Amino acid sequence: MFKTHLFLVATVVAVKAETHTIHFVNRCGFGTPTLIVGGRVASTGDDFTCSTGGILGGIAYLQTGACGFNGEGCTMVETTLINPVNGPGSGSSTDITLIPPHSFSVTTGFGYYNGCNGAGADCTNANCGTAKHKSSDSFVQVACQDNNVNLVVTFCD
Repeated sequence: MFKTHLFLVATVVAVKAETHTIHFVNRCGFGTPTLIVGGRVASTGDDFTCSTGGILGGIAYLQTGACGFNGEGCTMVETTLINPVNGPGSGSSTDITLIPPHSFSVTTGFGYYNGCNGAGADCTNANCGTAKHKSSDSFVQVACQDNNVNLVVTFCD
């Protein structure tokens, strides 16, 4: 009984310990890195850390003055950062989207760190093959199955 209880406590602590950070690098010399999570502005350039679980459906873009609230008219990064719970395919996933009403605005890239190091993508022009141009372009999604992975989003790389 004691071992079972101890296991449950350790499991609950491990679940609560999930943490993810999104870091921005803006090399453009203009604009404001913007992160929207849950329909709210979560960051305007500072690191955003969620230590109460995952980041679901976050969107990031460089607000140049021409972008809508959800990045319309600009290059956008879409991300979900979560620890995998059910095996492969249940962890983090990130992509760059140019699906209208989004369009190329500045070179944009992302990369995972603290896990899946080196996995990421860059989009340097309106026809880049590393971005979604239509919703069925799921092949450009970059997955990560590591716990507590973080993300860096870079503009004008």
